[in-house]
Amino acid sequence: MNEAHAYEPQDTLALWMLSDPGRPVLVGELSLASGSQGVSLRYGQAWRGAGYALSEDLPLTDALFLPPDRKGAPGAVEDARPDRWGERVIRRFERSPRLSVLELLLFAGADRYGALGVSQRSDVYEPWGRSPIPRMGELEQMQDVIRKVIANEPVAELEKRLLRPGVSLGGARPKSLIEIEGHAWLVKFGEGEDEDTPLIEHATMSLAARCGIDVAQTRALPVQGRHAVAIKRFDREGTSRVHAVSAHVILRAVGEPYGYPQLAQQLRRLCRVDDIARQQAQLFRRMVFNILMDNTDDHEKNHALLREADGYWALSPAYDMVPSLSGLGVQAMLVGKDGHDSTMKNAMSDCKAFGMNRQQASSIVREVCEVVDGWQTHFQATAVIDTDLALLAQYIDNERLGGQRRLPLR
Repeated sequence: MNEAHAYEPQDTLALWMLSDPGRPVLVGELSLASGSQGVSLRYGQAWRGAGYALSEDLPLTDALFLPPDRKGAPGAVEDARPDRWGERVIRRFERSPRLSVLELLLFAGADRYGALGVSQRSDVYEPWGRSPIPRMGELEQMQDVIRKVIANEPVAELEKRLLRPGVSLGGARPKSLIEIEGHAWLVKFGEGEDEDTPLIEHATMSLAARCGIDVAQTRALPVQGRHAVAIKRFDREGTSRVHAVSAHVILRAVGEPYGYPQLAQQLRRLCRVDDIARQQAQLFRRMVFNILMDNTDDHEKNHALLREADGYWALSPAYDMVPSLSGLGVQAMLVGKDGHDSTMKNAMSDCKAFGMNRQQASSIVREVCEVVDGWQTHFQATAVIDTDLALLAQYIDNERLGGQRRLPLR
C-alpha cells in the first residue's frame, strides 16, 4: 500500500531491529531461497558483534540460514510474516509483478508484530506503506473496507490505509490497527457470522483474567449494530518495540512437537530461574482454561514469548482465546499423555512437565473450573445476547466439558 512508488522485485532485502524505533539497527540480509519458495537470512557483521540470536535456530554465526522446510522463513523471521488475513489484504491491495515470501515480508509494513522490520535499503530503514494509524472515529469505515475485501468489491485508494496487513501472528479473522487514547490496539471484526464473535472473544478474555491468567487487555467496540474487539498491543512498551517469538518458532527450533508440555519444558531454559515456576503454572492454567471453554484453535502461533531487557524470555499475555463452537474434543496443541484429547485427565497426566506435582496441578484445575462454572453470568454481564449464550452452552455446558467442571479429576 505504498502510493509513492511502484515496487520493482529484488532478490534481497534488509532486516532491521526496531526495539528503539528512533535508532533502527541493521540485523542482516534476507534473500530469496529454495527456488523462490522461501527466504534465507545472513546476519551482518555488526549485528554478529553486538546483537543477539533472534531465536535458538539462528545463532550468531556467519552462516546462511535457510527455512527448515524449504518454504517460509528461518527462525524468528517467520513470525515477521503477515498472517492469513494480512496476506489476503496484501494480495488485494499490492500490485506487484511477484509475490514471494520476500515480498510478503516487505509488504507487511511498518506496524508488523514484534520488533523486526524489513526495508529495501540496508543503509536506512524505510518501511513499506507508512501512514497514520486510524482512530476510533474511523471504525465504521474500517468495517466497511473489510466488508468490501471479503465481498471482493472495489476499494478506493484512500480507504486502503485503514487496513494494516502485518499486525498479528496467526489467523484469518479480519483485523487492523486503531489508536485508542494514544496507544495502538489491534482491532478484530466479525466475518458476517450469526454470532457476535468479537464480543464473545472479549467476554472470554475477561473471564480468563478472572481465572488468574495474564491476558492482553481487551475492549468491546460497538460498530454497525454488532461489535469489534480491540486488543491492546503487548509487543509495544511506549515507543519501544518488543522482540517476540511464537511457540511455533520456539518448538521448531529444538525439533519438539507443538504441545503444551513441550513448551513448558522450554520455559525451563528460556526464563529467569526465579520465574520458571510461575511461568510454567501460567501456561498450565491457560491450557486448562482453553480445554474447558472449547477453545480448540489454540495452535502454536497463538502462544508467544517476549524477550526481556536482560535477555531472558517470558510468556506474552494470552490472546486469541475464544470458544471454537465445534465440540471436537481435541486441542490444536498436545495436552498430555493422551495426545490432543481435551480432558482434565489428560491435562493432569503430564503435570510434571510443568514443574508441578499432582496436588499443585489439581489446585489450579479446581480454581479454573470454579470460575468457568459461572461463565454464563459473566457473559451476560458483558452483554452477550441470549441466542449466542444458548449456542455456546451447547459446547461449554454439555456432559463432556460441563461434566469435567463438576468432577474435574475423575
